[in-house]
Amino acid sequence: MAHTTGRASRRAAVPLGESAGTVAVIADEAAFALMRGYGSFRFTDHPSYLRRTEALLRALARRHGHTSVALFDPVGFADFCERERLSPDSQAARARYTAEIAARGPTVAYDGQPLDRLVPELLAEHMRWETWEVGTDLLAAAGPCPRCGAPQSRCAFRRAAGLLAAALEWVPPGTHHVVCSLITEPGPLTASVRAVRGADGSLEMAEPEALVLCTLLAVGLATGDPGGLVLRSAADPDAEPPHRGEEVRGWSVRDGRLIPLTEGGVFAAYCTDVLTGEPVPPEHGVAYRAAPALPPTDCQGP
Repeated sequence: MAHTTGRASRRAAVPLGESAGTVAVIADEAAFALMRGYGSFRFTDHPSYLRRTEALLRALARRHGHTSVALFDPVGFADFCERERLSPDSQAARARYTAEIAARGPTVAYDGQPLDRLVPELLAEHMRWETWEVGTDLLAAAGPCPRCGAPQSRCAFRRAAGLLAAALEWVPPGTHHVVCSLITEPGPLTASVRAVRGADGSLEMAEPEALVLCTLLAVGLATGDPGGLVLRSAADPDAEPPHRGEEVRGWSVRDGRLIPLTEGGVFAAYCTDVLTGEPVPPEHGVAYRAAPALPPTDCQGP
């Protein structure tokens, strides 16, 4: 019988369950077509690529336990290879890029969900990440607050967080979605957060989503860029009228302030095509309500 020393036994006992796996997914046909230009990329069509990727995810999850998924961007990959002086037509370069974006960018944990559900989650997470990056850059460029001298990333963000709290303070039990849209110099930006008011008055929302929304709203407060804040409520079906069904309220972000919209203003905003200016029919079962005035959150100075 072979004798195994304690040291050899410890060397052999490598716990795969304590390691992690990462996969970068090419989310759409256009990105896949760009990758088809590399000879070492052997996949011929996007659907079969997704099926093989899903099988790989299941295998990695069984082996490692924790597996994360990142978004593979062919343009970002080409830039990465040029910066690192790598040949993009190699599996090794794709593996290095995957490790890079997983370490520095957004990922989604794989817990067995099918790719047709995982990919939208990943795209939404990627969009949140990009919005947050652009928003933080715009806040940094806004400089200090003219009243208190603090960086706008602190002063305007504090004001934005106060406004979000005030917008949700009065909402009844149910599910509520807050969306902030802003027209900035780099382009239009949007962020959203889902909030749930419990019957006991508690309010729950995902902190990362709230962070991005407050960052974007802070940009509007600091720079004066125009935009809007919309609160859409799907209230508790057991609630008493008038807190039953879906309701929409909104505020205009203008000149660094939140201005409540009237019922007609909310209706006009929702029932007008933003591209053509033509009227569109209102949504069935949705009531357009006047937004309440929110407490002022102006900087009080030093």
